[in-house]
Amino acid sequence: MTTQQLVLSLVLATMVFSVALELRVDDFRRVAQTPRAVICGLIPQFILLPIGTWAATMVLDLPANVEAAMILVAACPGGSLSNVITHFGRGNTALSVSVSAVASVIALFATPFNFSWMVAANPDTASWLRTLSIDASDIWISLLVLLAIPMALGLLFAHRMPLVTKLIQKPLANFSLFALFAFIVLGLVKERQLLTLGLLPTLAIVVVHNACGLFFGYVTARAMRVSERDRRAVMIEGGMQNSGLALGIIAVQFGSDLGMVIVASLWGIWHIVSGLTCAMWWRRKDARAVQPA
Repeated sequence: MTTQQLVLSLVLATMVFSVALELRVDDFRRVAQTPRAVICGLIPQFILLPIGTWAATMVLDLPANVEAAMILVAACPGGSLSNVITHFGRGNTALSVSVSAVASVIALFATPFNFSWMVAANPDTASWLRTLSIDASDIWISLLVLLAIPMALGLLFAHRMPLVTKLIQKPLANFSLFALFAFIVLGLVKERQLLTLGLLPTLAIVVVHNACGLFFGYVTARAMRVSERDRRAVMIEGGMQNSGLALGIIAVQFGSDLGMVIVASLWGIWHIVSGLTCAMWWRRKDARAVQPA
């Protein structure tokens, strides 16, 4: 692990810890009592977005590596940032965490399966077919270090030291928000050599692709009639894919193909922008709802 990856991992773990300070074990008990909401959060990630993406690549006339990258990103599960965005948008954070945890396990089998058959079924990308080999230990370590441990520590800390928790909740929440904006800026700086006018068509594809993920989450949540807070969590889970996992697969399996790297990198930047936009919209909506008439 590089120094940059270590720092990023520590930041993400701190963000999850800060979210956990405002959760209680009862929140997860309520989620366990309503597994329908968890299933609702998995449908956009592993069925609607992957199949919708594959159908779009069958119609669109894009370079094969761009189409393969779109399929790969759609086949990946959501990342831990979705939990922070959901929390900021006042959605059901416990549901978001539960969906992320279950999705990470399912991804061990579903990501290689979805990517393989979709790439093979598209004549333009068939030559890109590879047998994916995701290291299960990497995903389990990520799930443990970035999600399970900081979440458990946050819940324990809040239970054992409620007074201290009240003192550090706001500073850590502010840090989490600052870190999200920092991710956007650092991502833009890192990829600055690619930020040319020629990148706009690819960015447009990423924006529409991400919007479809959010839309599929919204439609699924409405169809399954989950609550408003659950609907926000499902939308964010549907629209925030683990582009970091996609980049790792691209590096190992496809020799860091430039076209694929650009798509996955733009996804990693844009889904934070779109997620924060949704969260801020929901917060404004909540603020208007409590204002006196």
